[in-house]
Amino acid sequence: MKISGVDIRPGNIIEYEGGIWKVAKIQHTQPGKGGAYMQVEMKNLIDGRKTNVRFRSADTVEKVRLETQEYQFLYEDGDMLVFMDGDTFEQISLPSDLLGDARPFLQDGMQVQLELWEERPISVQLPNQIEAEIVEADAVIKGQTASSSYKPAVLDNGVRIMVPPHIESGTRIIVDVYEQSYVGKAG
Repeated sequence: MKISGVDIRPGNIIEYEGGIWKVAKIQHTQPGKGGAYMQVEMKNLIDGRKTNVRFRSADTVEKVRLETQEYQFLYEDGDMLVFMDGDTFEQISLPSDLLGDARPFLQDGMQVQLELWEERPISVQLPNQIEAEIVEADAVIKGQTASSSYKPAVLDNGVRIMVPPHIESGTRIIVDVYEQSYVGKAG
């Protein structure tokens, strides 16, 4: 589907110069002289490069629809992660850096969404929230009981996050995977 250069929005996946790009930021500019344009910051979903491109209203780009499929994480093999399609039991290996900062939150047997472009996996989406256990939490400092004060804690996957003062070591909590922040106590 072709769209005008000024209709590009953050989160759009577009085809540009033979690659697939995800739009990160946009800035619409109307200079005193000349036509309006859209300054677009985007990231290549295949090789990770970032670029800034200026699109005029006369420019058109191809908006890409990605196919999503649910897979289950099986195991890690070196720096590769092995996933299985729950319907066909077909296995696929992908590089672990495809997950970025969310990598430590991947758990055995976890259901994930693979985004595919022309049958080729280009990204892995974990659930937005997971349950994790606090393995180490700092003691509460007397007088620091205001609700806005948080203390550092370490999760069972090694990630450090900030938690409210009443959270102790051994407590199971809900964590936002992409913000790496405390959401609440696990029920």
